[in-house]
Amino acid sequence: MSGLPDDVQRLAAEREEARARRDFAAADALRDRILDAGYAVTDTPDGPQLGPAQAPVPAPAARMRPGDVPSLLERPSEFDATVHWLVQGWPEDVERGIESFERHRGGRSVQHVIVDVTGEDREWPVGCDVVSLVSGTGWGDARNAGLVRSLGDVVIIVDGSVEAAGDAIGPLAASLEDATVGVTGPFGIVTEDLHDFRESEGPDVDAIEAYLLAVRRDRVASGLRFDRGFKFYRTADIELSFQLKDRGLRAVVTSVPVTRHEHRVWASTSEADRERLSKRNFYRFLDRWRGRHDLTVSGGEREF
Repeated sequence: MSGLPDDVQRLAAEREEARARRDFAAADALRDRILDAGYAVTDTPDGPQLGPAQAPVPAPAARMRPGDVPSLLERPSEFDATVHWLVQGWPEDVERGIESFERHRGGRSVQHVIVDVTGEDREWPVGCDVVSLVSGTGWGDARNAGLVRSLGDVVIIVDGSVEAAGDAIGPLAASLEDATVGVTGPFGIVTEDLHDFRESEGPDVDAIEAYLLAVRRDRVASGLRFDRGFKFYRTADIELSFQLKDRGLRAVVTSVPVTRHEHRVWASTSEADRERLSKRNFYRFLDRWRGRHDLTVSGGEREF
């Protein structure tokens, strides 16, 4: 860290002392003071690295179309994790979720990306990267618009119904250190016939549900996206998991401490619309992956 101003080096040393005694609040405050001085500190396995702070991430213009959202994937990662939220209503759920992940981030640097498709103006916690899309944007398009804003080494998709009850980021990041793991999360499912899926504790499963799933940023940078055709959320996570399994990667269950509340979109959708939209999505999944029993844990070949 030679060549840096003495006061910045002093603040960095004080921050390391605070981290050593697990006073993460003090460590975060010192990180902010370093940033105010025009420098950024990045925690690496070899210790903290100091350098000039990059220019602030430009916020997308209001009410954008998904394809017009500027991508940040060409930039080096700047955070330990990016946590993605989608607002289709019920912003209080997302606020609860953000607060819970912040409370349990354990000194990690975390970027929160909020994609809002409600067409309404509202205030979000300071520091969040807010992407306001045209009202009614479909689930797949909306999630993809958020993914291109990822600046964290670990990219975490979270539903507003999920609240962290402890450190969720650490276990997910640890699982993704295994280069064979493509996607991980606490809610895994398996199938024997590519038709009926059931919950499984794994560890290896056929898909991770998008209530909470995590991938590495380099997978996103290499083109991993949700299928844009999924306007409704059902089965989009299975299709994404199969994309990764088709790359020779695994879907693995990682237990993390979370609380699940009511899933608002499901609860507010009529039974008839649930069935119609779910069937449409599932047939879209089958159009691409029909017959790919080789990608399942069971490797079965049952037809239906």
